[in-house]
Amino acid sequence: MINPCDMYGSMVFSDHVMKQRLPADIYEALQKTIVDGSRLNVEVAAVVAKVMKDWAVERGATHYTHWFQPMTGITAEKHDSFLSPIGDGRAIMEFSGRALVLGETDASSLPSGGLRATFEARGYTAWDPTSYAFVRGKTLYIPTAFCSYGGEALDEKTPLLRSMQALSKQALRVLRLFGDAETASVKPMAGAEQEYFLIDKAMFEKRKDLMYTGRTLFGAKSPKGQELNDQYYGAIKPRVSAFMNDLNKELWALGVPVQTEHNESAPGQHELAAMYTTTNIATDHNQLIMEIMQSIAKEHGMICALHEKPFEGINGSGKHNNWSLATSTGINLLEPGLSPHENAQFLLFLIAVIKAVDDYQDLLRISVASAGNDCRLGGHEAPPAILSVYIGDELMSMLEAIENGAQYDAGSKDEQMKFGAKVLPGIPKDTTDRNRTSPFAFTGNKFEFRMVGSNMSIAKANIVINTTVAESLRLFADELEGALDFPAAASALIKRTIKEHKRIIFNGNGYDDEWVSEARSRGLLNLPATPDALPYMLIDKNVALYAQHKVFSHTELLSRYETSLENYCKLCNIEAVTMYKLVKKNILFVAAQCAGELSAVALNKSQFLPEADCTYERDTVLRLSEISAALHQKVAELYGALSVVEDTQNSLDKARVYRDIVLPNMAQLRELADELELLVSRKHWPFPTYGDLLFSVR
Repeated sequence: MINPCDMYGSMVFSDHVMKQRLPADIYEALQKTIVDGSRLNVEVAAVVAKVMKDWAVERGATHYTHWFQPMTGITAEKHDSFLSPIGDGRAIMEFSGRALVLGETDASSLPSGGLRATFEARGYTAWDPTSYAFVRGKTLYIPTAFCSYGGEALDEKTPLLRSMQALSKQALRVLRLFGDAETASVKPMAGAEQEYFLIDKAMFEKRKDLMYTGRTLFGAKSPKGQELNDQYYGAIKPRVSAFMNDLNKELWALGVPVQTEHNESAPGQHELAAMYTTTNIATDHNQLIMEIMQSIAKEHGMICALHEKPFEGINGSGKHNNWSLATSTGINLLEPGLSPHENAQFLLFLIAVIKAVDDYQDLLRISVASAGNDCRLGGHEAPPAILSVYIGDELMSMLEAIENGAQYDAGSKDEQMKFGAKVLPGIPKDTTDRNRTSPFAFTGNKFEFRMVGSNMSIAKANIVINTTVAESLRLFADELEGALDFPAAASALIKRTIKEHKRIIFNGNGYDDEWVSEARSRGLLNLPATPDALPYMLIDKNVALYAQHKVFSHTELLSRYETSLENYCKLCNIEAVTMYKLVKKNILFVAAQCAGELSAVALNKSQFLPEADCTYERDTVLRLSEISAALHQKVAELYGALSVVEDTQNSLDKARVYRDIVLPNMAQLRELADELELLVSRKHWPFPTYGDLLFSVR
């Protein structure tokens, strides 16, 4: 049996490997780049490249790739061989410092939102030394940033690194006010909980809607779904367990610290959670998790579905982005301590986050906006599209006491949970409960952003959190740095900020319909669909925010706006065209065929048995005829709606046509088709049912 500790990181060019293999002076120079952000010397890069290549070749690598994250939400790679002919019919393996540090790729064929025209093909990849290289298969993967010929960011990593830098700068200003002279940097930390479905590959291949769109566009409700709550944390099936075992092995070898795995609420749904690390590495790790999940599932005869809502009426899949701040000295700045009401530093960082969520609700909503996630948000398994912050009753009472200038009674620090059975040990009671309906919840010493969709990169969410919290801290530092009496000024700032932003705090049930009206009365935004949210990206305050912290230029922001709209429209179009073809080529034919057969049966019965009761056949044929007519009409309307889209030029207007006309039409088509599925016999229905799909992995 392989020891997981021996396996862990075995395919990673980690700090441990570098310390062993690099000359001491080279290692120290590289550490300055990684820790302090100093520029990497060309001579240092050359030595690192040679050592990295030798290490990779020992592990079977023949190629290398600059692994980057374009604005597609997935990763991209171009493989080059280490092989270099030497002129006498032989070859050697070479890898230069320049090849390590800089690569060139086609920037016109990837989404750019207008930053790159088709004829402007040049783009660059630049090594990110803060994220370790690794070997997968026969290739050395080098994590990189991706930018255009003009230097604009064309990826998710570049702005993420910028946002981390901005946050560290402003957090250090605040820490210095508290007398912290030791901390050299502050790093935002993240840990993503990844939800996913496993579907039998043979079943999946019979569902063209799943194949083309990632979700089922039709499907009547299964007799059994998740009603009995017997899936969540249930025993893991042997086939799934074998998949998880192989998945863990590959991820551990790549240094991805996955730790928790379990069944989720819905049949066929599962979750995998990785441990905390810095946000850029956590983002790399989560991209690897999604890629490797899908490849290993196929090896086990399954498909890993990462769509946010693959099944109607069944829980969708999200990705909980746990976020906190850590100093270079190892302190969690969101750790309340034993007396949080007396901990001014904790309170200042806590309300900085609360203020950021309130001031930039729109940007947080935009960070999780997609056609797929629109299907999930607001359902009874995901947070609503309205942003709010959950902090729990104890912290809420504490903040209210501070706001009102009242004395806060901290109560007993040793309060224990009592289970009523003497054999069970008492355990300390947490200061906060957990609220699964909250989009942004404080969970003891970190915040959990629950709105991220399961197939999304967590980079977008973390860019927004980092930048908006940096802005809160910047404003705090600007005010406090000139204060003559810092403790008094900090106390007044905390009190005022609580009062100004308490509207965003909500500890109740986010699924309750009354919350929508209450949120409106509080002045909170409700942006249910992507076309509702995206225009907020370009309003003055948001453009100014990103410019202030040098995260996005106006041009880069505009490109992301256009890319997001374009992606929304393309996904909606793929779904609409898929539905149109399935109705025209399959479903209408099935209705007619079944009606014809039942009519023939009724005719035969009446001929040979005049007294026979043909009520079932007659009523069913009548309803089949009605559904067929309605389907025929609705599919013609869908075609007409797609024609309207074709004639619409403006990207936002086009997205609104999909939202207001195409998607409602598709919902009506689905309702008719799902009723039809319940009327026709199993031999006639051309697709695996929800029951087949959800319970296909045994």
